[in-house]
Amino acid sequence: MAEATREALPLVDATGAHFIIVEGRFYDSLNDQLIAGAVAAFAASGATSEVVTVPGALEIPVAIEILRQQAESGRRKADGFVALGVVIRGETTHYEIVSNESARELIALATRHRLAFGNGILTVENMAQAEARANPSRGDKGGDAARAALALYALKRSA
Repeated sequence: MAEATREALPLVDATGAHFIIVEGRFYDSLNDQLIAGAVAAFAASGATSEVVTVPGALEIPVAIEILRQQAESGRRKADGFVALGVVIRGETTHYEIVSNESARELIALATRHRLAFGNGILTVENMAQAEARANPSRGDKGGDAARAALALYALKRSA
């Protein structure tokens, strides 16, 4: 089945904003591609970004909460967050646990704290699907996650 296409989101002017990309580092080359897409999207909007690395997708919500608290206390700048990682189905139920629990907690965290947030954790069946989605010149899911965070950042600023 072909992936649906959609119109690109309008470019957000986020000059002076700073976003934190939290990656669950498991598949190095895939994560590098996701990060490249996200960094490029932030740069195109005038925002800066930094990458914080944790071991896997389950640690991402915990890291974002820690970073959010640091930003709230003034110890770190963060206007929004992006979660990046790759979860590929294996032979056990671990895939379901990681996929469902990381997504559930990320949405709860973003909603509870009204975060400008984008979720770019790929949940796929195989490596070919992951490669197609991670590559900035093909699926650009890292860039999509950054653009989602930028759209929510713009919405927060307009409120």
